[in-house]
Amino acid sequence: MYNEFFFDDYMYSWEFLLHESVSFLFLQPHSRIRTLLHIHSFFGGLMIFSSRFVKSITDLHEEHGVHGNSSEHSLKRTLGAPSLVALGIGAIIGAGLFSITGGAAAHNAGPAVTISFVIAAIACGFAGLCYAEFASMIPVAGSAYTYSYATMGEFMAWIIGWDLVLEYAVGAATVAISWSRYLVKFFAYYDIHLPAALTLSPFNSVTLIDGTTASGMINLPAVFIVVMMSLLLIKGTKESATVNGVIVALKIAVVLIFIALGWAYINTANYTPYIPENTGNFGDFGWSGIVRAAGIIFFAYIGFDAVSTAAQEAKNPKRDMPIGILVSLAICTVLYILFAHVMTGVANYTSFQGADGIAPVAVAIDHMGNMGADGKIIPAFPWLNKAIIIAILAGYSSVIMVMLMGQTRVFFSMSKDGLLPKIFSDVHPKFQTPWKSNILFMVFVSLFAAFVPADVVGEMTSIGTLLAFVLVCFGIIVLRKAQPDLPRAFKTPFVPVVPILGILACLAMMASLPGDTWLRLIIWLALGFVIYFGYGMKHSVLRKKIGAARQ
Repeated sequence: MYNEFFFDDYMYSWEFLLHESVSFLFLQPHSRIRTLLHIHSFFGGLMIFSSRFVKSITDLHEEHGVHGNSSEHSLKRTLGAPSLVALGIGAIIGAGLFSITGGAAAHNAGPAVTISFVIAAIACGFAGLCYAEFASMIPVAGSAYTYSYATMGEFMAWIIGWDLVLEYAVGAATVAISWSRYLVKFFAYYDIHLPAALTLSPFNSVTLIDGTTASGMINLPAVFIVVMMSLLLIKGTKESATVNGVIVALKIAVVLIFIALGWAYINTANYTPYIPENTGNFGDFGWSGIVRAAGIIFFAYIGFDAVSTAAQEAKNPKRDMPIGILVSLAICTVLYILFAHVMTGVANYTSFQGADGIAPVAVAIDHMGNMGADGKIIPAFPWLNKAIIIAILAGYSSVIMVMLMGQTRVFFSMSKDGLLPKIFSDVHPKFQTPWKSNILFMVFVSLFAAFVPADVVGEMTSIGTLLAFVLVCFGIIVLRKAQPDLPRAFKTPFVPVVPILGILACLAMMASLPGDTWLRLIIWLALGFVIYFGYGMKHSVLRKKIGAARQ
């Protein structure tokens, strides 16, 4: 009944998507934008199809008590602009900064990784304005999946939900791998050397103290932290506001202390050349490397959309939502630039190559000191690295748990809507948690963390996030035309210019990412299409409801 839509026109056919996606992999990066726009027009057709099955926004409002007065059914509007800015800063500053920044500098941008942070921030700003409009239309505590279902329809909600699952899963794996490297560095300070074979993936190696090279087999510490956080989630352990506040404070303190103490040990020679000459390959330094690094470190900005989810608790969402999103982005961008400036100043960007590049803070602090008679650097702050690593390990644990919780909750919602098997929405009789989803992703994420290199999973996280932002920006354009009278407490300015700029900025960073990263995304989306058209459409609760109403 519905599939003929896709075959009426080549532009909206599955053959078109397959042809364009495969050909994309063999194009030069500068030619990929055109192909991406073609693919984007394909998704425009899908949105028309998807819009036939849209949840009622009114019902969603009633479900969450948006217009009610009872505190039992609605959240209190207590957050002002300063609180939203603080929320944004706490959500943004996290694992991305402490994990993948070193690798982006070492392999792509050199000291110019600071410029990469600016480019990524601009793209986030455009997407953030679009998120703010969505949040004002549907001011409920939920994810992009929830309100995309109510605005863009079922299939687009599926794509965003499926993409969010990838983002959270590989993001948790990236953080777990970085957690493992910081743990190894911490034990090394006490002359406890964990074997490389058990702390690295099979695709990574490390140079030992004696100069020999050791290869990895399985990253057991990364598996350990994923399993522990998953078990805590199954049990239903929740962080109190106090603990959460302490972790946020620790993350911000780590950045500020690192900048303040490291500034005195900057060696300006490390900034030459500021933009290393391109090696002849796109993305390997030069300006193409800066753009590719921007796509990779985009991971460091994940979390700003948490501000948009607080719209239901904002006193004045029309005024405060854009302030919370844009000001928190601006502050974090300044901190990120200073952080990267100090990091590449105290240690040459080549120092972040290899397995330890996933723990750049530890590498940089080891270079904060004076040269000894033996030619080795004597750390000026031997206590600092230990203290900061402890703070990072604590903060990472929280990040991993939040990401694992996010993906299981998206899976839970998709299962409740009938798009996934009911087993994934089963709640534990004692702990009242979606424990089967937790177990599934505990195994899935553990495999990624154990056997896949950090740079691979980091790139997958970035491309998944960028795709979600593209769809959100595109959704604003569509909704302005499809539902212009829909109440909006906040409107994205200069539509369609701002959403289009957001789309182009995100597409540019996506196009700069390696072809194998795109291949993994295409495979993931193809798997999602198979599941949706093979299972989700047939068991959709909304489709059954609409079908029953038509009879």
